Amino acid sequence: MTQVRISDDALALACGADAVAAEFARLGCSVERVSSWGMHWLEPLVEIDGLGWGPVGVGDVAAILAGDSDKRIGHIATHPFLASQQRLTFARAGKTRPLSLDDYAATGGWAGLNRARSLAPELVVAEVTASGLRGRGGAGFPAGIKWETVRTASLGPTRLRKYIVCNADEGDSGTFADRMLMEGDPFALLEGMAIAAHAVGADRGYIYVRSEYPHAIAKLNAAIGLAAPQLAPFEVEVRVGAGAYVCGEETSLLNSLEGKRGEVRAKPPLPALAGLFGCPTVVNNVLTLAAIPHILFEGGAAHYDSHGIARSKGTMPIQIAGNVKYGGLYETAFGVTLHELVHAIGGGTASGRPVKAVQVGGPLGAYIAPGQFDIAFDYEAYTAAEALIGHGGIVVFDGSADMGRLARFAMEFCAAESCGKCTPCRIGATRGVELIDRIRAGAAADPVSALPQMHNAPKAPRSRDEDVALLEDLCDTMKGGSLCALGGFTPYPVLSALRNWPDDFKSGDF
Repeated sequence: MTQVRISDDALALACGADAVAAEFARLGCSVERVSSWGMHWLEPLVEIDGLGWGPVGVGDVAAILAGDSDKRIGHIATHPFLASQQRLTFARAGKTRPLSLDDYAATGGWAGLNRARSLAPELVVAEVTASGLRGRGGAGFPAGIKWETVRTASLGPTRLRKYIVCNADEGDSGTFADRMLMEGDPFALLEGMAIAAHAVGADRGYIYVRSEYPHAIAKLNAAIGLAAPQLAPFEVEVRVGAGAYVCGEETSLLNSLEGKRGEVRAKPPLPALAGLFGCPTVVNNVLTLAAIPHILFEGGAAHYDSHGIARSKGTMPIQIAGNVKYGGLYETAFGVTLHELVHAIGGGTASGRPVKAVQVGGPLGAYIAPGQFDIAFDYEAYTAAEALIGHGGIVVFDGSADMGRLARFAMEFCAAESCGKCTPCRIGATRGVELIDRIRAGAAADPVSALPQMHNAPKAPRSRDEDVALLEDLCDTMKGGSLCALGGFTPYPVLSALRNWPDDFKSGDF
């Protein structure tokens, strides 16, 4: 009987994978549902004896089985998109059944946890520190330092226990690595959380997932039930968020977990000392925790540290999206350039037009112009270029993109998603939308001129150049005065668009 492997990843399902699987089953094949390889432009991707076909529709099934389909792509594992990657976090992608404990154990699952539990907690933290792993959620803070802070935090009358919280509130545009990991390799996330729990002395953990990820939620809950004996005495629970973007910020997330309004907390105190329910808490994102089992293999820390450049160590699952020919997940060591990612790997734009800009780091990331495409994927290099890596998502735009309109969207997005806690974010984003509208319209009237003036003195309208200067000043205030990254990073796309494409601010629709 012919055995066929087809992904049950949410993207594959959206492209019709269930119907394709049903057709293979109807024709007498044995169908196995596996994780996604991450080559999204080929989904639904069908694998038979290591060979691949894609994208496959129901009408292609008979031809594939007859051996005369034009959808054949050759051996999947040696496909150029995969062969050039350095997969550590996504080493099992496309190869294992997501909820098979046998598959997980056969591919090194639980080895990291078993080794960690044979070591003293401080040695586990030292190993994570030595690996150079930094938080993959956006800030890039060293994971080992955060863990050590929680490990050494004292308990007391109001600090009764320690917690591990996984931030799975993936909401950046063009990002999907968290979802792929939770749907395709959920045991790896649970193993990473259990290692963290042993390292810092926690006995309970939570995974905070946005409600828009129903397949990930179902997979996680099933995986927790199956893996309970391996995880014990550590207990994990999935909590579902309502999709507020600001809850991706760790203190807003903690408030939401506690049943409160998703609102940013002022720091200090840091969550590592007074986090969930006032207790010391490790808050890491999905990709950070999923990297931990590999690091705890024998020699894993040194191997992990051997990848990357400067202070950006290990690998990064980069998500290539937008107007690009070959979109998907590309995991590689830090140091790769945007030119490689967009042109050599992504194949350029799907439209065939020249690339105009790439936004890296989600909706609050800077728009990077082609002249900057030699910048290395490195935290410090991006900071120096007034940009951010964020969660590793890159979105490609071709020459038809209106950068003034996209800059306006950043301010509009911030105004809609602000928790309202601080004035620079709450009011600044609204004023930013108004300013960009005035600049693009070339308006001469000042909106405050209609207000009563002292001594009835006439107020001269601002010029366009004055409005641009005011927008830049507003952005500077938001960057320095906002409580969290939502308000602090919103100026990045605005200022980068204004700097690189000033003509796109001269006129346009709103």
